[in-house]
Amino acid sequence: MPERTQDAGGPGEADGTPEATPGRAPVAVLGAALKEVVLVLAMAMVLSFVVKTWLLQAFYIPSGSMENTLLVGDRVVVSKLTPGPVDLQRGDVVVFEDPGGWLQEGPTVQRSGASAVVHDALVFVGLLPSESEDHLIKRVVGLPGDHVVCCDAQRRLTVNGEPLDEPYVHPGDAASSMTFDITVPADHVWVMGDHRSDSEDSRYHDDAGDGSDGSVPVSRVTGRAVAVVWPFSRLGWLSDFADTFSGVPATAPKP
Repeated sequence: MPERTQDAGGPGEADGTPEATPGRAPVAVLGAALKEVVLVLAMAMVLSFVVKTWLLQAFYIPSGSMENTLLVGDRVVVSKLTPGPVDLQRGDVVVFEDPGGWLQEGPTVQRSGASAVVHDALVFVGLLPSESEDHLIKRVVGLPGDHVVCCDAQRRLTVNGEPLDEPYVHPGDAASSMTFDITVPADHVWVMGDHRSDSEDSRYHDDAGDGSDGSVPVSRVTGRAVAVVWPFSRLGWLSDFADTFSGVPATAPKP
């Protein structure tokens, strides 16, 4: 029988495959790695955009109207499931679009060139917090149909006749320096800042004096602020202080 012989030639000789060019394999590996990195980054940006659009969005706190709950420079994460699948509740801290005339023009951060393009792109996909100049953040005090009054004999707000103990109000501030007696219209909420003496909230924009002007349309609410995420020293959840509102009747008593 003929002996079997082992091919002594190297790769690319007897098997018909072309011989590898020295240095070609590392280049191919580097190219494949770059493609993988680009693919991962693209998927991350798409996922971040989806999360920002329908689930969560970060916002920057530019003013002291919510001190000491929120400080200037804080970054908060806002859940876009509220309002929506999750109902708004009294005590929720909410971000909402300016209903009209609430905000005054202030100084803006000027960016140009590549830094502006990169910054805007990262904000667009949700990897940087929004510095939007047409949003505000306040606490919901009254829901649609609520009768909100300031103040009772002990200088407390009342909602549907129930006085509120408000531990979140800035130390030294009164419940309100302005008196009011309003009923929140349907599909609206009455909002107030925790730093009552430094917050131009529903009280300051209710020209009619009955809640119809100062209340914010629910359709303008972007979402509920659920946590402070920056700086790390202030990392934590934002409470809706359910105990404060637990005794409030679901609807205003009939006169």
